[in-house]
Amino acid sequence: MDKYFGISGGSLLAVFLSAVGIYCAVILFTRIAGKRSFSKMSSFDFAMTIAIGSIIGSTLLLASVNLVTGIIGLASVYLLQQLVAYLRRFDSFGKLVENKPFLLMKGSRVLEENLKKARVTKGDLRAKLREANVIQLSQVKAVVFETTGDISVLHGQEDQEVEKWLMEDVKQ
Repeated sequence: MDKYFGISGGSLLAVFLSAVGIYCAVILFTRIAGKRSFSKMSSFDFAMTIAIGSIIGSTLLLASVNLVTGIIGLASVYLLQQLVAYLRRFDSFGKLVENKPFLLMKGSRVLEENLKKARVTKGDLRAKLREANVIQLSQVKAVVFETTGDISVLHGQEDQEVEKWLMEDVKQ
C-alpha cells in the first residue's frame, strides 16, 4: 500500500521542477507559434491539443520521461502544427486534413440529410437559432456547420441576401 501513497521529497521536487519547466515551455512555444495552437478546433488542432496534454502528463508523472525529452516532444508537436498550418494553404493538402463547412439550413429550409451527417438534432439547431436571436425562420439566410464543429447562423432582413464570398467554400 505504501507504494501507492508514499512519495519521497526528491520525487516531489522532481515533479514540481518538471511542472515549472514544461509550463514555461508551453507558454514559450505558444507565444512563438501563436494563438492558433489552442484556437477553435479543427481536426488537426484537436490532435495537437491531445498530444500536448499527453506530453505534459508523461513529463510530469513518468520517471522514464525527463524534462528535456518532454520539451523536445512539445517542440516537435508545435513544429508539426506550424507545418500543417502552412501546408493547408495548398488545396490538395487542405482536403486531407480539414473538413469542409456545409449547410444545415438554406434559407428557412432545414437540410435533413446534412443534419444527419453533422449529427445535429433539430433541437440543437433550434437552440442555435434562438442563441442567434432569430425570431422568425424567414430571417434565416443560411446555417453553416463549420469545420470547427461550431454552427454559424446567418440572418437578416427578408430582402437581404448572403454575399457569395461568405459561402464560397460551403458545401450544400
